[in-house]
Amino acid sequence: MNPIRFALALPLLAGLVACAMPPGPGAAPALVGTEWRLEDLGGSRAIDGVQATLAFPEAGRVAGFSSCNRFFGTYTLVQERIAFGQMGMTRMACMGPAGDQETRYMAALQKAQTVRIEGGALLIAVEGQAQPLRFARSKP
Repeated sequence: MNPIRFALALPLLAGLVACAMPPGPGAAPALVGTEWRLEDLGGSRAIDGVQATLAFPEAGRVAGFSSCNRFFGTYTLVQERIAFGQMGMTRMACMGPAGDQETRYMAALQKAQTVRIEGGALLIAVEGQAQPLRFARSKP
């Protein structure tokens, strides 16, 4: 092969090999296009029959159902560090256990620190909580 062609092809080849390799420790998990259902809210099981979800429809955008209301907003992801921006949401009246879960869930997202996918579950570590938020995949 011509040395000039080889020199030009080398960066392309290196990029293709890097894309084919699984992410290493500390690498950003692939979140775009995924949807998740809350199973555990920092050590407390999510309420049966009350959906709390989290979706990543596109890079930097998040949406979901907070137990009573729909929400949307932004997020930044650098390696495993995640931060959610200010969220907008509908304002349906929500009382009792579902309202309590919604308040705790939205507060936890605002204190999110890291995110990882482990054994098919999405885990979000939250400042001040010993146990992470744990989600199961809603859609493959």
